[in-house]
Amino acid sequence: MPSFIGGPIKITHVSGDGTVNFGDVLQIAPKSALKSNQGAGGGNNGDFLQTNTFVSFTNTSDPDVNDANNVANN
Repeated sequence: MPSFIGGPIKITHVSGDGTVNFGDVLQIAPKSALKSNQGAGGGNNGDFLQTNTFVSFTNTSDPDVNDANNVANN
């Protein structure tokens, strides 16, 4: 199905494993996975941000072994 993009597009950076798609697609599968721990408001990005965080605790315990297994996804 054709797509129509009716607004401005701003892509500032796409890393090595990033995907930008416009139009038809059947399946997009990740080629890599990572896990990071960030506090409240730590992963925000964009224009004109304002965050108000007074107390932030981040639980970094991870009892399971595999979070996102994509070994067969080549």
